[in-house]
Amino acid sequence: MPPLSGRVAIVTGAGRGLGRAHALLLAELGAAVVVNDLGGDVHGAGHDAAPARQVVNEIRRAGGHAVASGHDAADWAQAAELVDLAVTTFGDLHVLVNNAGILRDRTLARMSEAEWDAVVRVHLKGHAAPTAHALAHWRRRAKEGNPVAASVVHTTSVAAFAGNVGQANYGAAKMALLALSRCVSLEGGGYGVRSNAVSPGARTRITAGIDGDQPPAAGFDAADPANVSPLVAWLARADCPADGQVFHCSGEEILVVDMPRVSARLSGRGRWTMDELDERLAPRLRVPPALGDFLGGAA
Repeated sequence: MPPLSGRVAIVTGAGRGLGRAHALLLAELGAAVVVNDLGGDVHGAGHDAAPARQVVNEIRRAGGHAVASGHDAADWAQAAELVDLAVTTFGDLHVLVNNAGILRDRTLARMSEAEWDAVVRVHLKGHAAPTAHALAHWRRRAKEGNPVAASVVHTTSVAAFAGNVGQANYGAAKMALLALSRCVSLEGGGYGVRSNAVSPGARTRITAGIDGDQPPAAGFDAADPANVSPLVAWLARADCPADGQVFHCSGEEILVVDMPRVSARLSGRGRWTMDELDERLAPRLRVPPALGDFLGGAA
């Protein structure tokens, strides 16, 4: 039996790039897939049903099961309809891969309110809304006495770990997803829901135009989005042990990333003075890692 046989999955932003690769592999491994995509451009403008339909057609031609969805995952009511589509079409829901995203890059001093709101809406609310309705479904199933072995995968970014110039909106939203994933793990764990976050390193529309962002003429393509999909598929398995974890996956490498931990603990006597802070706190501070330092040179 394929490892995901009988599993039903939703993948948001599945018309292109990472989401498309995830949807194709999940289907290849036996899952029935709801391919969700608004079909907008990289900035979130426009609508096009064709990308989602094309992925569905690819899955069906290969003998798999899939249905297209044009729901806006960041709209609370439409996210409910998205979850309902999976349940009514395939009988249940077991896996939610939150992947939809856009960019509105600009330094914070020049960023408009609309540019901030658009990115935070798609990345943060676009993860939270489908997850909220999926959790409600799984909670009902558990209360009815049905076993639940569900998985939520959130898509974060190295911009959350180390920041990036021009991406205050994107990085802030991606960092918020770590807290969201942890809360989902804590709230859903009692009725069979696991939650993890994956930071992908891959060539997508979001990375288009970056120097060197071209496939190699021969050999292993370290930036192929499909390199990330096996980790997502592993997390989708009913028997996967991972919960509350954060991963970075790029090319042949997987990093297991810690949530923030205490790096120093100082105890004083009563209220701190400025002189004491200068003497004891300042020497314990660490310089935040740059992107390249964090990844150790990984793309």
